[in-house]
Amino acid sequence: MNYILLKARKQLMCAETLLKDIENCRKEMVELAAKTSLSNQRVVDISTKLDHLLNKYYHLSSKNSFLY
Repeated sequence: MNYILLKARKQLMCAETLLKDIENCRKEMVELAAKTSLSNQRVVDISTKLDHLLNKYYHLSSKNSFLY
């Protein structure tokens, strides 16, 4: 495989991992919020982590239109 294809494959794998992490984080946040409250500090911390993951994914996908 040439370099460009290897790089694209690596970025796609990174995007897939990010999507899994985003979904896991979202589930964790929703479950915790259901047991506590939306203002619970742990829920807020997980929400912040989710924001960072979403920003990473957006940044990666905006640089590579093939991820859409």
